[in-house]
Amino acid sequence: MQLHISPSLRHVTVLPGKGVREFIKVKVGSRRLSYRMLFYSLLFLTFLLRFVFVLSAVDTIDGESKCSTIGCLGKRLGPRILGRRPQSTVPEVIYQILEEPMSKDELKGRSDIPQTLEEFMADMKESKSDAKTFAIKLRDMVTLMEQRTRTAKIQEYLYRHVASSSIPKQLHCLALRLANEHSTNAAARLQLPSAELVPALVDNSYFHYVLASDNVLATSVVATSLVKNSLHPAKIVLHIITDRKTYYPMQAWFSLHPLSPAIIEVKALQHFDWFSKGKVPVLEAMEKDQRVRAQFRGGSSAIVANNTEKPYVIAAKLQALSPKYNSLMNHIRIHLPEMFPSLNKVVFLDDDLVVQTDLSPLWDIDMNGKVNGAVATCRGDDKFVMSKTLKSYLNFSHPLISRNFDPNECAWAYGMNIFDLEAWRKTNISQTYHYWLEQNLKSDLSLWQLGTLPPGLIAFHGHVHVIDPFWHMLGLGYQENTSFADAESAGVIHFNGRAKPWLDIAFPKLRPLWSKYINFSDKFIKSCHIRAS
Repeated sequence: MQLHISPSLRHVTVLPGKGVREFIKVKVGSRRLSYRMLFYSLLFLTFLLRFVFVLSAVDTIDGESKCSTIGCLGKRLGPRILGRRPQSTVPEVIYQILEEPMSKDELKGRSDIPQTLEEFMADMKESKSDAKTFAIKLRDMVTLMEQRTRTAKIQEYLYRHVASSSIPKQLHCLALRLANEHSTNAAARLQLPSAELVPALVDNSYFHYVLASDNVLATSVVATSLVKNSLHPAKIVLHIITDRKTYYPMQAWFSLHPLSPAIIEVKALQHFDWFSKGKVPVLEAMEKDQRVRAQFRGGSSAIVANNTEKPYVIAAKLQALSPKYNSLMNHIRIHLPEMFPSLNKVVFLDDDLVVQTDLSPLWDIDMNGKVNGAVATCRGDDKFVMSKTLKSYLNFSHPLISRNFDPNECAWAYGMNIFDLEAWRKTNISQTYHYWLEQNLKSDLSLWQLGTLPPGLIAFHGHVHVIDPFWHMLGLGYQENTSFADAESAGVIHFNGRAKPWLDIAFPKLRPLWSKYINFSDKFIKSCHIRAS
């Protein structure tokens, strides 16, 4: 076939290859049509026809099972261009077998199920099975592996729960030795702070920090890191709140290990007037909470025995049983305005964090009339940690929750919070907190699972000012995805989660950020065999 175009571009002649002079004349009559465009269009169509021919030919050569050349493009695009769906090469019987429901007991006592992929492949090659047998064996093997994986995960969660809930013997030893020192050594019974420094406890020109804990070693790390990294240590007043049993060991430690020029106050809960007068709502709620948990939850054994729930749900329920979540030290922050009636602003610190920078700029943050300055946990580079919304903590299947809150609203974190106590006293935050604790008890603890953050999210709703994430890096106690360099560059790091840095299950990579604030040559530390790793 030959193609001739006249010099004027008004005639196109097609000559067949057999020599018969048949021709087709195309006369272009419209002057609005570009002759040059017509020429390029015909040229493009010529090459397109040849390209389609090559695709079809190579596709035929490749066959149905092989797909290694440009012919695959014709296979994949052709059906879609023509509006047809490509046909699946997987036999329908395989889908049928894999979609059949299977009970857990069907695999009990079976010895013919392949244990590895190698065994499965060898079995298939030897028996030369059909598609149905292939699907059955594949389903049985995968189901068995899923069951074993689930059991292993639940066992891991249970062991971590036991490890995180118990008190390490080293910490128990430290508390006993300090209590003994308190009773035998007058230097361990000093008034904290000394009489001449007492006025600073209510002086709003100082930077006031509050820490509630019954863990002497953890408290010492927070206090030491706070003072050592401060540019104005003489302006620091640290109010340490503890319980009755830990008061003497805590007082002994800070009497023997002063952090001058910072001012340290150690008080037990019974030393606060509001705590000893009348009923304390949070105590009543905690007592009821313990009774309800004992009656309906059945402890860790009942949780682990549940065969229908996913492992991560079981992990959350085990974590809810942790003594930390039902500790008065964890609830006490909701009473800060009553505990410190003379103070205008405080920074509340948890005992499982480390301060790595000067925190005095926190007092310069304009809270815009809000009560709680906190880091938002719904956005950030670490999607595992910083992806929390209200639905991560509250049960939106309950009408009481779904009627009042937005499931996609951003959550925030406890652990390092700026509290404007002046603004707080003008609100009903504390009353709202206790109201929702009562509602959760009436609902059989079905409004949320974990401790004090969910009712805090509710009580402080609309009263939160979001601060820069630099001031509070989270998640170092339940995942080790955070690099050492990133953690080291944060202002405050928080070991929230089960893997506390003072436990054997702590992540070795991140633990040095905490342990470097412990003097391992100290006689109390050495005598209780507390080591860096």
